[in-house]
Order: sequence, then C-alpha cells, then structure tokens
Amino acid sequence: MQPTQDSPEWAPLTTVRDFIRWGASRFSAEGLYFGHGTDNAWDEAVQLVLHALHLPVQNSRQEWLDATLTEPEREAVAALLQRRIDQRVPAAYLTGEAWFCGLRFHVDERVLVPRSPIAELVEAGFEPWLEQEPERVLDLCTGSGCIGIACAYAFPEAHIHLSDISPEALGVAQRNIHEHHLQERVTAIESDLFSGLSGHRYDLIVSNPPYVDANDLASMPAEYHAEPGLALESGDDGLDFTRRLLAEAGEYLTDHGVLVVEVGNSQAALEQAFPQLPFTWIEFEHGGHGVFVLTAEALAAFSEV
Repeated sequence: MQPTQDSPEWAPLTTVRDFIRWGASRFSAEGLYFGHGTDNAWDEAVQLVLHALHLPVQNSRQEWLDATLTEPEREAVAALLQRRIDQRVPAAYLTGEAWFCGLRFHVDERVLVPRSPIAELVEAGFEPWLEQEPERVLDLCTGSGCIGIACAYAFPEAHIHLSDISPEALGVAQRNIHEHHLQERVTAIESDLFSGLSGHRYDLIVSNPPYVDANDLASMPAEYHAEPGLALESGDDGLDFTRRLLAEAGEYLTDHGVLVVEVGNSQAALEQAFPQLPFTWIEFEHGGHGVFVLTAEALAAFSEV
C-alpha cells in the first residue's frame, strides 16, 4: 500500500514483523521505560503486537513473523502500540496479563506488575534456608498473589495465605486463585501487616512490601507512577513498613520458620538501621538485589534486645 498525505505512519506495514519493528522503533524514539516484564523495546513490541493479534507470547512461532495482517488487525495492533506511547503505562496493564515463575497472572492498575527476583527463590524451593517443605506459607503484601500462588505450585501440600491491606488488590489475587484452581489451598485475607492474621504461624513468610524511598519515588519513570502508590512508597528512607514487619514477624513464624523480604534499593538504609540483625542477602543468578533472609531464631533474639 502506498501512503498518502492522510495515511497513518503505519500504512505501508503489512506483516507481524513489520509492526514489531515499527513498534520497537517508535518506543525507542519516544523514550519509553522498560522494566515491567521486559527490558527492551523489541520484546515490549513483541508482547503487544502478539496480544493484539490474540497470539500467545509464550512459545510464539517464528513463522508468524511474516504473516500478512488484515486491515482490522493492522488497526488493532497500531492502536495498542500507540496507547503504550501515549499513556506511559506498563504493557502488562494493556494486555491484562503478566508472567511470574513461568505462570500467567491477571494484572491491572490495582496491583504492581510482577517482577520480583524472589521468583528465583520460589523455583529453587527456598533452598537451603527451609529445613523441610513448609506446611503453611504467608505471602504478605501479596498484590496480584503471584508469589503465594507460585509457592502453591512449588509446595503442593502447603496451605497458603495471601494477605494485603488493599481490598482492590485482593480482588485481583482472588481472581488469580480461581484461574489457577487453587481455592482449596490458597486463601486471600485482608490485613494491615499482621492485624488480620491473629493466631496463625507460618513456616515461611515471603513479602515484597512497599520499600521505595521518597527520592527514588520522585525520580521514577512515568510507568512506575501508573502503579498503585500504596504498594511502592514507604516513607523518607523506604523502611516505614519494614520496621513494623521486623518488629512483629517473629510472633507469626514457627520455631524453624524463615522470613524472606525484598527491600530493593533500601538495602543500605536497612543495614544501617538494624546493624544487630544478621541479614543474609541473596545473590541472584538472573538479576535482582535487595532480598534478605532471616530465621525465626534471629528474629527472636532481636525481639529480646
């Protein structure tokens, strides 16, 4: 098709490959940020183009790249790519899905886009920190429920609680529980930290809580500001929530329980604030930082100080 004065920029494009290339070029030119499931313009364009065409991103086939699109398909693809540019929101909010531990999850603006390096720990069964497979697991500040639900797959005999202060986030988590058919073992609970979990003890507590400090929050790209602030910001030094968590978590762990928490860039501030705690900081093979492990024994000693 030859473009005319009134034709859209994408008018000459015909194939899947054309639109992926064009989308990647536009994303780079517009200075979009990538960090919510992809880390580059090409992969982001692949994700959005295939979603608009109702083709699976996972296990996508090379022969699709040269398939010729119909006019309605071309319009749908171009519109979705343009939304990514105009709205500056993570691609996962446009597609309504994200992947974590190889599992698909529904996501929308009520929850963070799953991206925690804790996925690597889940896939390794939290070895070597767990002495045996846990019977009860808590995913604290669960958001979409991705960490807790992934734990349900990793530990098929365990019972899992997904807790969050946000009823809106729990609506997303509940949907994901049902989509993974885990209602018998996974329960969503509204709770401000441990306030709604009285009487429960867990062999494993995992948390990706709010930990972004004020300076980092102010300098974040627009894509992060599309996410719920409640799930990101945690005071001037990023530790408002983590301080409370450390003070109370020991009461909710079994004697041999383990606490795993992500604090990201607030790692240095945490070490300075709690020099008496023997944090073990995880070194990840596939990237990520700022995740610590503490045992119930270490937390008990801390509470006695």
